[in-house]
Amino acid sequence: MDFKQMTAPCGLDCFNCPVYLANENEGLRKKISENLGIPLEQAVCQGCRNEKGTIGCLNMVGPCNVYRCIQKKGVEFCFECPDFPCDHLHPYADKESQVPHNTKAFNLCLIKKMGLERWAKDKAKKVKDTYFKEKWKL
Repeated sequence: MDFKQMTAPCGLDCFNCPVYLANENEGLRKKISENLGIPLEQAVCQGCRNEKGTIGCLNMVGPCNVYRCIQKKGVEFCFECPDFPCDHLHPYADKESQVPHNTKAFNLCLIKKMGLERWAKDKAKKVKDTYFKEKWKL
């Protein structure tokens, strides 16, 4: 797998996203379609970079702010930018239990520290599992 192509510039791991995984899983696609109230054919994604920053199942009409910014600045990942971290990566409480967007800055730091390949193989899924399944710790 091309982990660079399948990791969003903001650090989200598209290769672990249910909407990406629905490309190969009809049952998952049906569940996503029902949960989001969208047509079955729209309940899939090819990954942020392949979709050019526009995720169809979210009814986006253009690329997200992060994707526009990395194109403008000519970087592949946000951590390569001298302005990292910036407000494009700001965590939000809205929908935090449904989408892993609050993990972006953490993932980017791990990618920078571990390297993309090692992060993708050894850590990305654990970050998502911890975010959604573990109890909060101090």
